[in-house]
Amino acid sequence: MVNFNEKVHAYIAAKYYVYLTERFGDRGKRAFIHGTQYYAEQRGRRMAQRAIRDGRELDFGTYQEYGEWVNTPYTIENGWSNQSTVQSWSPDLELKITRCPWHTQFKEMGLVEAGHTYCAHLDNSICRGFNPYITYDVLQTLHKSDFCTHIIRNVNFAEGEKHPKKTEYLKDWDYHCAHSFYAYGEVTKAIFQAEGEDVVNQVLKDFAEDYGQEMADILVKFRETNFNVCD
Repeated sequence: MVNFNEKVHAYIAAKYYVYLTERFGDRGKRAFIHGTQYYAEQRGRRMAQRAIRDGRELDFGTYQEYGEWVNTPYTIENGWSNQSTVQSWSPDLELKITRCPWHTQFKEMGLVEAGHTYCAHLDNSICRGFNPYITYDVLQTLHKSDFCTHIIRNVNFAEGEKHPKKTEYLKDWDYHCAHSFYAYGEVTKAIFQAEGEDVVNQVLKDFAEDYGQEMADILVKFRETNFNVCD
């Protein structure tokens, strides 16, 4: 059995994009964007809840520390892990991202437009969920450019400033993959009702075929999880 990882996470979003756009055209793409934002904002809100509990300000330094994932050994060993450099520290923080396992997965599936759509709306939505008063702009993505450009406005970091993630708040990738599956599923069923339910079932069927029934059963175990709140 393949372990849950970043590429499995990307696969779930990619499958929703395929079925939503095939069945519903432009409405399906808009539903996918909405689902991406819904999923991402939930992640950001969990991060904010933990930070508030710890008495932290909801600034971008805290945002970096309270992120819920790090690259898996699997993606690191295969040369797919995230790589980025800081182009500017202050007043705006500008990041140049040259490698990413989500980009790798979407590319392997031949889904450039799906990957671009996903990445254009993901990180800025996580940040909006964390603190909607932080401005996070995604100017380009690896799917259609040589690198991603992310700019977070008025951060005012000192050069070389680091905010390592708090390991106690990291979540396993089965959690992240289940969250993605159910967030898109909620939105899909809400918008398209019975037809949306068919899409969700098809995504799960494809997942079981490609990753095995055991991993699909693990996703299903999270069906009662409230992803809006932190633990």
